[in-house]
Amino acid sequence: MKPQHLPDPTGYDHIDVQGAREHNLKNIDVSIPRNQLVVVTGISGSGKSSLAFDTIYAEGQRRYMESFSSYARGFIGEMERPDVDKISGLSPVISIEQKTTSRNPRSTVGTVTEIYDFLRLLYARAGEAFSYVTGRRMVKQSQDQIIDQLLNQFEGQKTTLLAPTVKGRKGHYRELFVQIARLGYTKVRVDGEVMDIEPKMQLDRYKVHDIEIVVDRIVPKAEDRYRLSQSVATALKQGKGAMMVMDAKDEAQYFSQNLMDPESGISYDDPAPNSFSFNSPYGWCPTCQGLGVVEEITEESVIPDRSLSISRGGIAPMGEYREAWIFKQLEVLLKKHKVSLSTPLEKFPPEAIELVLYGTDEPVPVPSKKYPGTKWDTKFDGIINFLKRQQENGTDKIHDWLKDFMVIRTCPECQGGRLRQESLHFKIDNRNIAELAEMDIRELADTLNGIEDRLEDRQKVIAHEVLKEIRKRVGFLLDVGLDYLTLNRALRTLSGGEAQRIRLATQIGTQLTGVLYIMDEPSIGLHQRDNVRLINSLKNLRDLGNTVLVVEHDKDMMLASDYIVDIGPGAGRHGGNIVGQGTPDEFLKNGSTTADYLSGRQGIEVPEKRRKGNGHKLVLKNCTGHNLKNVTLKIPLGTLTCVTGVSGSGKSSLIHETLFPLLNQHFYRSRREPLEHKSIEGLEHLDKVIEVDQSPIGRTPRSNPATYTNLFTDIRALYAELPESKIRGYKPGRFSFNVKGGRCEDCEGAGMKKIEMDFLPDVHINCETCKGKRFNRETLEVRFKGKSVADVLDMTVESALEFFENQPRILRKVQTLNDVGLGYITLGQHATTLSGGEAQRVKLSEELSKRDTGKTLYILDEPTTGLHFQDIRHLLAVLQKLVDKGNTVLIIEHNMDVIKVADYVVDLGPEGGGLGGQIIAEGTPEKVAKVKGSYTGHFLKTELAG
Repeated sequence: MKPQHLPDPTGYDHIDVQGAREHNLKNIDVSIPRNQLVVVTGISGSGKSSLAFDTIYAEGQRRYMESFSSYARGFIGEMERPDVDKISGLSPVISIEQKTTSRNPRSTVGTVTEIYDFLRLLYARAGEAFSYVTGRRMVKQSQDQIIDQLLNQFEGQKTTLLAPTVKGRKGHYRELFVQIARLGYTKVRVDGEVMDIEPKMQLDRYKVHDIEIVVDRIVPKAEDRYRLSQSVATALKQGKGAMMVMDAKDEAQYFSQNLMDPESGISYDDPAPNSFSFNSPYGWCPTCQGLGVVEEITEESVIPDRSLSISRGGIAPMGEYREAWIFKQLEVLLKKHKVSLSTPLEKFPPEAIELVLYGTDEPVPVPSKKYPGTKWDTKFDGIINFLKRQQENGTDKIHDWLKDFMVIRTCPECQGGRLRQESLHFKIDNRNIAELAEMDIRELADTLNGIEDRLEDRQKVIAHEVLKEIRKRVGFLLDVGLDYLTLNRALRTLSGGEAQRIRLATQIGTQLTGVLYIMDEPSIGLHQRDNVRLINSLKNLRDLGNTVLVVEHDKDMMLASDYIVDIGPGAGRHGGNIVGQGTPDEFLKNGSTTADYLSGRQGIEVPEKRRKGNGHKLVLKNCTGHNLKNVTLKIPLGTLTCVTGVSGSGKSSLIHETLFPLLNQHFYRSRREPLEHKSIEGLEHLDKVIEVDQSPIGRTPRSNPATYTNLFTDIRALYAELPESKIRGYKPGRFSFNVKGGRCEDCEGAGMKKIEMDFLPDVHINCETCKGKRFNRETLEVRFKGKSVADVLDMTVESALEFFENQPRILRKVQTLNDVGLGYITLGQHATTLSGGEAQRVKLSEELSKRDTGKTLYILDEPTTGLHFQDIRHLLAVLQKLVDKGNTVLIIEHNMDVIKVADYVVDLGPEGGGLGGQIIAEGTPEKVAKVKGSYTGHFLKTELAG
């Protein structure tokens, strides 16, 4: 039964868009029902994002900006109106895109969802403090409690009341003794010994001292309570809230109005929420400053290959031998150890290695070249000490150079907990805040359930409301299928889909109504099993009284929606029309390509025969990194292999963080360390590895598909060979927008200028001089088939196929871009405007345009991101060709259309996070479909039968 939606406060039933012409949209009119879950779909590049983001969202943003005062708008500038005649029925718009929310290592899942903020409040108000020295519970006493305890414990005994002023610090303290004497005190206890204060009294300044003022000597009695209270008040005042009592046996006991360990005497400040923040100096670990990891320069990174000698570059930061002072110093130093610069480092005695790395205090006599017969006495610091000094004081350029010799290690002080040791010793239910942040969301939810039963009455009262808020937010993360993430997971390590779903969970938590939410493929990175939870979350958002507009290709999402809008029929200039719309039932009767795939009239066929491979296997044994449980991975070479499993089951840990770094080290001597494993076999059957991930092909508008694939190099060479170029003396550099000569100098070849907006993201506007063409007028006068080099950059890949049909070098690269389904993008499209899936396909085309060896392993991470059913068919055809040539293609994927056509499937699970990390099924898709405990098998069975 369809839920009853709330009446719309705007009075509109639909969002009506009339005359939309942004990008490739062909003057379309569309009516989108409000307060419903609406899916916009279509072939990749057909104009879905142009309608949803560049038209509807852009107009919503512009109207919001117009609501600002004219003074504020003066700072922001006017936003350009999208190319559309009219939009009515629009409400406030929130866009939730695929971009990872932050690159900052301090942004974590806990901070962005505010769960960690509530945990900080909980620990500050209800946490129990324990001593990091003795492990005992810290106590905090009022003045009356201290007096009562003294009367109970020491009544009738001779005692000395002391006020601690110095604890474990060096110094001579001459001025302190003068101050104490001026206050009227005559005795002090120094390092456990009571002594009289004498004129010019001082201590050994290089030793560590404890100093207490002797405030009073008293025998505590009930009748002397007034005197005792006066003395205790004075001792607490002089000791800044702390005091000591020494009995007749000279044994001291601590008392404090602050949190204090009665045994060791250490005290903590009263906790506040920022005491548990790793972004605040009050809470962060001083060693790693709240990052949980430190960068260290290690011997292994400085000497990567001990079989080399120093003169042949055995010490990486120094490089090979040259006429430099440091080599002359080492030459002199090493003579004492009977080795030279040409001796392999593996033959050096340990003391010689120590000398090279950590230096010596002895002067090194180096013969002078300028004054023969004389020697310079210099000090040699050692390579590692020199690098550390550069790390502290060097420029940004030096810091970039040093990164090659840095190894990231868990912080030795906080052990990755990010907080100072005092903060890590506040506990609730015997756990500190870092232990809760290390749990995955599912485990955290289980831990918080019924926690009140394990708390003291005081804690229960304080924690009740805070726990309610935490549980609510944890529940939202569970609802969007992120139960395998941990609160301390850095946001920059999340995929686009995960970051998007976190923002979705946060938005559900805000409980806004009357909003238009626009989302960009929230199902990315989600296993079919978790799709149901995501769809329910979007429906909850709708049922609050919001309109949810989702750009999506997922079959389940379309069928569960209230309304579908299909844009096409093709990509780029062949798209931009509405080819179908209506409720799912109405839409399935439509004749569009999407409707054909949804209804089963078209589909991706299962191959008649599965490849067995070339008889060799790549075997990665006993992987235990992150949540992997002693997993052994077998990949039959010469096959299309798919690694799948529910989100968080360990796919990335196994492939991206163990297998790929290992192969990279073997083939390219990479320094990136793989996660823990035992061994790898079968490397001799491969000659290279290529990883094609979804990271951007560039972070500036200067990067584009033509430059990334080296296609532009061939285009520039072609233009330099034209008769007009030869007459003018133009070389290929003339046609580059990155070097002086042919480019527009006003925008330095960028085609646009960056306007820094202070409190808003930077805005790029077209260059007024070259009108976005990037080149100066003289360069643009050189034409090939009537087109300038700027016109070529503005061509779509599809147009370029016709234009360069007689240029085989260029045509081969353009053809591969077209083969991976990118016929609609322009050759010079700015890298910043490409989605993760598009960037990945540009990289794939760049690799495909190279000559393959037939022994290459390609690793792809969800290549179907952003792809329509029809595009997946094209992509699979390209990948199958690669495998037919003898290569191995390894795909991490959730899409059933890809999994069902694979030759071999490895399914991880059974769940995500701590409950995952095992291979639960492997073999052909038919074999995996029969495994009962496999979620992938369950969906695969339906798919193979369908």
